Amino acid sequence: MNIGLIIVGDEILSGKRTDKHLPKVIELLAARGLALAWARYVGDDRARITAALRDAFGGGDLVFSTGGIGATPDDHTRQCAAAALGVGLELHPEARALIEQRMRDLAAEQGTRYDPTQPDNVHRLNMGVFPVGATLIPNPYNRIPGFSVANVHFVPGFPVMAWPMIEWVLDQRYAHAHGASKSIERSVIVYGSMEAALTPLMEAVEAQFPGVKVFSLPSVDHPVHGRHIELGVKSATDPVEAYAALRAGLERHGARLGTELVR
Repeated sequence: MNIGLIIVGDEILSGKRTDKHLPKVIELLAARGLALAWARYVGDDRARITAALRDAFGGGDLVFSTGGIGATPDDHTRQCAAAALGVGLELHPEARALIEQRMRDLAAEQGTRYDPTQPDNVHRLNMGVFPVGATLIPNPYNRIPGFSVANVHFVPGFPVMAWPMIEWVLDQRYAHAHGASKSIERSVIVYGSMEAALTPLMEAVEAQFPGVKVFSLPSVDHPVHGRHIELGVKSATDPVEAYAALRAGLERHGARLGTELVR
């Protein structure tokens, strides 16, 4: 199962905020034996968001979208999701109940009377307006839900809300898929060699062992190893034979080898 991440917001692209979602989502997925296949950053532009979501709905991947589901003028994700699907928007009845309960709680905390006709309370209901057919993602932080349509799941941009909501989706709706992307890596540090010279060996190992991926991670200023290449293999099962073939090829090549790594 391929998993994607769409991160929405001008504040990320302008540098006003630093994106924290990408590394955290990678971490949440890895804890469940899953891996991120792709990520996409989009500013607060309706045409671009709609295009990104149209691709997500049409691609068949499991996709998380963060940001833009509020009710201020710069929040467009809910409307863009509906446009990408070609459906209308409606106030979800369960979302309405949750938002109203949140407003009652706020009024009680402030020692005031909850008035559902107050303009700001009426406006807050817009946060429960989702594409027709959407289902809810519970928000443990403040009750204001996210929503899902098929395999695309929409959560707020705030990490304190988004991350537990993503975990809920993974554990409640995709528990059957946990472990699907788990892989084992074996690699070795290679000194004094160039990637171009090692490419034929890498191609030969991949051809000899279907299902095994060879990877090369060069570094020029590593604090421990200095200039080197981490060369390795990975697959769903322990690629011990492929690694042995890779190492034998490196030794024939005369490469100077360092630390071996297993992940």
